[in-house]
Amino acid sequence: MDTALIGMCGAYCGDCSWKEKTGCAGCQACQGQMFWGECDKARCCMGKGFPHCGHCPEMPCEKLRALFADPEHGDNGGRQRNLENWKSGQWTFESLRPPPSGE
Repeated sequence: MDTALIGMCGAYCGDCSWKEKTGCAGCQACQGQMFWGECDKARCCMGKGFPHCGHCPEMPCEKLRALFADPEHGDNGGRQRNLENWKSGQWTFESLRPPPSGE
């Protein structure tokens, strides 16, 4: 796992299918200005000086709870578990990609 590709919101940018399609370098390198627009979660995290939201004492905040529950981008708790693991120095991640159809 490349820690430079840790997503501030708990996604792992190295596992993102859009990374290759758009040439995205990940939210750390993009400083929250993503291929789809500005990420309010990344901007908030950077403004507080944290490497990812797992270090924030407010985690999970309203912004993250809304993201976790989003019908298209929700994750059954994977992002929060990733953030908790990364905060404790466990450099693993749960993939947030949906399983291939038919599974």
